[in-house]
Amino acid sequence: MTTPFPFTAVVGQDDLRLALLLNAVSPAVGGVLVRGEKGTAKSTAVRALSALLPEVAVVPGCRFSCDPAAPDPACPDGPHETGPGAQRPARMVELPVGASEDRLVGALDIERALAEGVKAFEPGLLADAHRGILYVDEVNLLHDHLVDLLLDAAAMGASYVEREGVSVRHAARFLLVGTMNPEEGELRPQLLDRFGLTVEVAASREPDQRVEVVRRRLAYDDDPEGFATRWADEETSVRARIIAARALLPSVRLGDGALRQIAATCAAFEVDGMRADIVMARTATALAAWAGRTDVLAEDVRQAALLALPHRRRRNPFDAPGLDENKLDETLEEFAEPEPEDDDPDPDGGPDGSGGGGQQPPEPDSDGPQGDDAGARPEAGEGGEPQPSGSGEQQPVRASEPFRTKALSVPGIGEGAAGRRSRARTEHGRTTGAKRPRGALTKLHLAATIQAAAPHQLARGRAGRGLVVRRDDLRQATREGREGNLVLFVVDASGSMAARQRMSAVKGAVLSLLLDAYQRRDKVGLVTFRGSAADVALPPTSSVDAAAVRLESLPTGGRTPLAAGLLKAHDVLRVERLRDPARRALVVLVTDGRATGGPEPVALAGRAARLFAADGIASVVVDCESGPVRLGLAGQLAGELEGTAVTLDELRADSIAGLVRDVQGNQGRSGSSSRRAA
Repeated sequence: MTTPFPFTAVVGQDDLRLALLLNAVSPAVGGVLVRGEKGTAKSTAVRALSALLPEVAVVPGCRFSCDPAAPDPACPDGPHETGPGAQRPARMVELPVGASEDRLVGALDIERALAEGVKAFEPGLLADAHRGILYVDEVNLLHDHLVDLLLDAAAMGASYVEREGVSVRHAARFLLVGTMNPEEGELRPQLLDRFGLTVEVAASREPDQRVEVVRRRLAYDDDPEGFATRWADEETSVRARIIAARALLPSVRLGDGALRQIAATCAAFEVDGMRADIVMARTATALAAWAGRTDVLAEDVRQAALLALPHRRRRNPFDAPGLDENKLDETLEEFAEPEPEDDDPDPDGGPDGSGGGGQQPPEPDSDGPQGDDAGARPEAGEGGEPQPSGSGEQQPVRASEPFRTKALSVPGIGEGAAGRRSRARTEHGRTTGAKRPRGALTKLHLAATIQAAAPHQLARGRAGRGLVVRRDDLRQATREGREGNLVLFVVDASGSMAARQRMSAVKGAVLSLLLDAYQRRDKVGLVTFRGSAADVALPPTSSVDAAAVRLESLPTGGRTPLAAGLLKAHDVLRVERLRDPARRALVVLVTDGRATGGPEPVALAGRAARLFAADGIASVVVDCESGPVRLGLAGQLAGELEGTAVTLDELRADSIAGLVRDVQGNQGRSGSSSRRAA
């Protein structure tokens, strides 16, 4: 077994370590979501935490880790009698991004259930993680339905497996930890809210601290066991502190004053629902227990807010997470309990300097300018005035207010990743037919199974009422749902588009479509063309907010190399088709249709457009031409693409009703047989 990196040897990352320790003290806090760039010790810290957790007592032979002092009466391996049990280390179970539903929640043997009436259940990862840690690396890349199952189990403390009327339930209480790189896409706000705490991590910019990180990592890689031995005393000390805090936790008093501050803080920051209030209360209580106190102080409420609220304030993917610490301090001060008359002449409030919690809040303020700047920079970058580029080109223009659009869809039926845009054969959705299963049976089509088994009952010697079912009779249900697509935006940033009012409207339209892509669980990419060349401003990614940031700073000016933009987009799709062949693409070309620069620019653009038509790539041309005299070039370009042209005004939800039908109709007429998922 590999020796884990010691938790106490992690350099810096104080918020990350504190959030993990608070959940170790009180799992009711609800887990931790760790957001940060790659290479910031996210996974290292999570894996190291499992070694600090106290051992757990389990019923010998129970696959569901029942507590011998209070065994689960509904345990599939039960019933169990109370007894001393056996001690084992707390487990840390990792959920792979590509895991199936059966691997997560467990699998029922449907064949035995139908033929013998036996609930043969194979436990999944949720059972393995019971009373331990469930770690999901890159949780933002996990399929939505798996995240839903995972968070439902975490909220209810139990997992339910249902297959055609056969049901199994078992306890599933665990510390849920997810890590993610925001550059690869965000979680939905509803899912963000289900994580108790969130932490933003970043690599230190202090050379001395970076040197220490490298020194410790090299020492660990050279001799893991020896390195762990050198940190054994610190690990033992933290483990003992966790045990002491757990024992103290039931005695911690959360007074009315602290509760009022918690409620006022959540109201001041306009968080949705009541989960934030509950999480803050549990976190503040765990903070007091971790500090060895039986009373929750103002600094506990403040720290709890910094950990529990930032991710709950996001309303859409373009909002920057964070918390205004000045506003937080003002709210806490406004709703603080009145201080009693002070008969003690000592202004420090006692020998430990902790009288009334008045000494602790200024300590985070020493880092306040850094925290405030960090919160202000994304807002200025997203909504502030454009900065001069210094290169002679026109300054970036702010996008107009985004609006609601209806979904554009790719014609035909695909087999891509689950999403909410185009029709596809998926694991979840409405049942459309049946087929023989390949591998393990997951979704039984009961009627088809009985129909396959019925003709053979006499030959199989059926004598009783039960149906004689064999493996060859089983039928898997085929289902149709929705998939996510790759929406590739190809944006004309040339001089003909550079009028401020027009470019603002163009950016607003693209921003609206980006928001729609976020809600539809699409991947997005951004290609721009201006001057003499085209650039991939953003390679295909799940991070819609990254695309919004690139769009905001998009420079404009120069000629219109339309052919270069189309060829660059075609090359991006070709490469992406090799990486993700099941994901179908939708190209959104934003242009006025003009082509200038180089020999025969219009003819060259037409030939480039016909490449998309030949490959069966669905496309929409957003016509940005304005003014009393219009040349209709965007419409001609849409004809070459065998796509659809639509004006900026028609992108709005109340004007786009016929657009999806037009896209599907045009694509269908061009030969739907060649338009299957690439």
